[in-house]
Formats: sequence, structure tokens, C-alpha cells
Amino acid sequence: MINSKKLLKFLEKKDVKFYTGVPDSVLKNFTNHLSQKNSHILASNEGSAVSIGIGYYLANKKMPCIYMQNSGLANAINPLVSIAHKGVYSIPLLLIIGWRGSPGFKDEPQHLIKGKITKNLLKLLGIRFAVIQRDRDFNKISKLIKYSKIKKIPVACLIKNNTILPVSEKNKTKNFISKDSILRIDVLREVLKNIKSKTKLISTTGYTSRELYQLRKEENFKKGKDFYMIGGMGHSSSVAFGVSTNKSNQVVCLDGDGSMLMHLGSLHTIGNMNKNNFKHILINNQAHESVGGQKINFIRTNLEKITKGLGYSKYLKVRNKKDLKRSISYMMRYKGTIFLEILVKKGSIKNLGRPKNFIKIKENFLK
Repeated sequence: MINSKKLLKFLEKKDVKFYTGVPDSVLKNFTNHLSQKNSHILASNEGSAVSIGIGYYLANKKMPCIYMQNSGLANAINPLVSIAHKGVYSIPLLLIIGWRGSPGFKDEPQHLIKGKITKNLLKLLGIRFAVIQRDRDFNKISKLIKYSKIKKIPVACLIKNNTILPVSEKNKTKNFISKDSILRIDVLREVLKNIKSKTKLISTTGYTSRELYQLRKEENFKKGKDFYMIGGMGHSSSVAFGVSTNKSNQVVCLDGDGSMLMHLGSLHTIGNMNKNNFKHILINNQAHESVGGQKINFIRTNLEKITKGLGYSKYLKVRNKKDLKRSISYMMRYKGTIFLEILVKKGSIKNLGRPKNFIKIKENFLK
């Protein structure tokens, strides 16, 4: 097992003192500890994290540490290859990658696919790596850092599931939501009450899709047209927009704050097309809840100005249960591309299941 405090002290001795990345469930005990450090920036996506790290090196001539899940490695390929690669600018970077779907671990199908190809992908990118499983493997990290600094190229540490010991968080994040506000499950129930049987629902990754799936199974809601984004974080709004190109479809995108921010540029495409059959709901708990609860900073972010500036014709914000029912009902009647931001508390239902039989789900959605 790996002790996060020991790992951070070790990296500091190696003059690695700056961290940026996107949270991952495998690395949550590491990243939750990082949230207490000033030299840490939570990035919107993995490509941005690599780019921030490159900028840090260019400003300080020091190696940054960039963390991510292996599924996010695809987002990071562009700057890794077109900027940091030895054949271009030759930038030393330390990547810490949570290895979902690693051999010998039971995982979801989408993670097993990526887990199987992770090593080969790193080899194809020319990135030297080592699997780190315990504190005594720090010597492997030391060798990687030395190699990276000499060759001026990215290197990577692969971390398997259940490898990092839990670390208690000293600093509790301030809850920006009022006491009478709502849970994500309340939003989903209200949506299901207000949509027609043929309405197409596209739900984002993590707890949103899992809770929607659970509601359909256990609370007597009629079988609907749901497409669960079990992978492809950040792309739910684009998939939903693509579905809306068929004008006979009434489409509702159930988005999350971390997901939406990951590929914010898609809102420009959606807003400028201004489709009457597209409804965009943001379930905003200001956190990456399903991978550890890391806080997302919204203090200086004005989503009303952003969405209206990108072409959405209407923006609504819901802060409490009193406004929830009225706002969702209004949204479903509204003609035009509407953005509904709903502030929710963190928290999920117990014994939460996961969508299964993906081909069957797809075929039902296509009917």
C-alpha cells in the first residue's frame, strides 16, 4: 500500500512541488490530501492539466506532477504528443495515472477496455512508466524522475485500485447551498414525472446515470428512452445535441458540473443552433462526487452570462425544492434551447446499482 503523505514528502525531496489534474476514484485518497496544498490546481480536463503542467515548467524550469485516470489519457494525448514530446519541445513531466481496469481487478466494461490497452498506449506515446504498488516502489519513481529530467520527456506512474491508503481531510469545504436545497435524486424524480414516455434522456457519467437507472428499476417509473453515459465524461451534452438533430425527438441532457466544464466549448455549438427540442439540465453539487468529492470552485463563474453569451435563449437557476417542480415543468414547455442549473447537495442513495446490458439499452433507445 502507498501512504499519500510519504509520497508527497518523497516528491518534494525530488523537487516536484506543483500538482494539477482531474480527480479519479483510484487516486482519491491522494488527491483529497492534495486539496490541502496551495500548489495544486484542479483542471477542467486532462489535456488542460498537461498544458498547465507544461506552462509551469516553462515558467519555473521545474517538473510538475499531473494526475488523471487512464480513461482521461486520451484527452491528454494532444499536448503530450504535439508539445511535450521529445520530437517537439521536449518537456519533463511526471504523470500519476489511476489504472482502472487493470489486470486482476473486477471493473466495469468500459474500464476493462481502457485498462487492457493502457500500457500499450503509453508505449506507443514513447512514455516510460512503472507500476507503483507500495512505499518501497518509490525507488522506481526516483528513477523515472531522474530519467525524465535528463531526457526532458514525460514519464508515468501507474497506480492500481485499492493501492493508496485513506487520508483524513482536515479542511471541510464550505457548503454553498442552502439547507432546504435538494439532492440529485430529487431532480431525477421530478424530471421523470414531467417527461413523456418517448422523451430521450441522456445522463452524464457517475452517480447521475446510476441513480436514473435505479429509479427506473425500483420506483415504478415507466420504461423510458434513457442513454446512460457510462464513459466519455464531458461529452453528454454533445451526444444529447446529436440526438436532437432528429426533430421528432424531445431531448433532455442531464449534465454534471465536472462533466460540463470538461468540454465547455460544446455549449457554443448547442447554443448557436438554438433547437426547440433540446433541454439542458445542470445538476450542480460543485464537486467531483463519484470519484472522491473533490471541490469544484464556482466562486467566480457566472453560468447565466456564459450560457446566454453562447447562444442559449433561456437560463434558469433553482436553489430549493419549492422552485424545482415549477422550473422543470416550465422547461419542458419552453420553445428554444434552455439551460436549467439546479444546485444540489452532495449525497447519493445507498446500494446504488449500475447500468447493465448496454446493447439492450442502446436498442431500446433506438426504437
